[in-house]
Amino acid sequence: MNPSKETVVVVPCSGIGKPFGTVSREAAYDLCEDLRPGITRLVSLAKLVLGEAGARDLVARHPAVTIDGCKQMCAAKMVRQSGGTVAREVAVLDVYRRHKDLKPEGIAELNEAGRKLARVLAEEVAESLDGTGQPVKGVVHA
Repeated sequence: MNPSKETVVVVPCSGIGKPFGTVSREAAYDLCEDLRPGITRLVSLAKLVLGEAGARDLVARHPAVTIDGCKQMCAAKMVRQSGGTVAREVAVLDVYRRHKDLKPEGIAELNEAGRKLARVLAEEVAESLDGTGQPVKGVVHA
């Protein structure tokens, strides 16, 4: 699956209080904890915003997948400002547009549709990592 075992950093949105932000974080957890735990590493957007040295070092040394909940694309912007390379930029809204039947609701806890949307998003990103261990080169919206 990933012969090179190259680490891919995953930076989700921190849109607290917004369902699409919650979807982005749930998708990142699914990706890093369940679908591709051996090749992904979750990095908190808050740590990048605060300039935490360990988080900045990880994004500077490894390609990043960002998962943003709104058009502000804060995760992608912060990875770049932290010296990292965004190899894949995912917008939850783009994935939702393809899966309108999965309307996320809830904040602290997503409804079933929101959890399914997060899983679909995580699976799409996981598939892009297969084979080479690297996300698709260049900025690619999911």
